[in-house]
Amino acid sequence: MGRHRSDPMGIARLALAGLAVLALLFLIALGGRSLIGALGSGPASSSSAPAPAPAPASASGAPSATSARVPTVLVECVEAHCPTVFLKVAGGDVLLNREMARGEQAQAFDDKVDVVLTDASTVRVRVNGAVRPPGGPGERQEFTAVRE
Repeated sequence: MGRHRSDPMGIARLALAGLAVLALLFLIALGGRSLIGALGSGPASSSSAPAPAPAPASASGAPSATSARVPTVLVECVEAHCPTVFLKVAGGDVLLNREMARGEQAQAFDDKVDVVLTDASTVRVRVNGAVRPPGGPGERQEFTAVRE
């Protein structure tokens, strides 16, 4: 009669509490890893821009090497902060719709790309490799870049 029995309900509660703590630690680690991944992408080339598609064959039947390397439009942020830059395949998918940081670039190789710059003075724009004249401070620009 002097023996002490362990309570099975107490062990179950302890095991359940331990599992809850492990689940919480897992979620914290997963969130931290996601945050580090998002912050670690930095102001490098935009991952939203599509990879270059194969160039269409020229009249001679050979692919044009220069058209594959030069994007239809290239937008580079030249200020510490560039308000919203919007790139969209004409009649298609949105490629970029966000603010950019200094040195960050976005490019598209599609035949027609609609471009909206909230403040055209904060970015450098190249269309088919040619520099487009910058806008004035606070000037909004909208245009369609067409592949040549």
